[in-house]
Amino acid sequence: MTLKDMINEERIIILSEQDKKGVLLTLIKCAVDQGAVHKQDAKTLEERIFHREKLMSTGMGIGIAIPHVRYEGVKKPLVVMGIQPRGISDYASIDDSRVQLVVMIVMGQNQQREYIDLLSHVVAFLKSDDIKAKLLAAPTPAEAYRLIKEG
Repeated sequence: MTLKDMINEERIIILSEQDKKGVLLTLIKCAVDQGAVHKQDAKTLEERIFHREKLMSTGMGIGIAIPHVRYEGVKKPLVVMGIQPRGISDYASIDDSRVQLVVMIVMGQNQQREYIDLLSHVVAFLKSDDIKAKLLAAPTPAEAYRLIKEG
């Protein structure tokens, strides 16, 4: 399971929000709008994502955050990506760098192996300075999607 396999153009957002809460709410709304999460489960997903962030920020460093949860209300595994070239002002990161790429992963409760594989793949893929720079310069979700597919 790779980022290429899990994302589509409709799940990539060029963000206008520059605060952590706004960014996460936008990504959660996309997950619901894309049908991967039942509308009645949206509030629960929101609670789980924000609870995870309270435990420890998912800001991984080098401008990347990967909010992630396993959740029984998921119809199918889901990845949503947000790109904020100016950075997110209050997204705590382990290296204090400004987060610019946010990849939200939502998996089913019984998908532990797939969850870990995808999480490690996303980190390895986005660590490339070249990939990061190209994604941050992408003017549209279509261009970002093309870069991921080629990457």
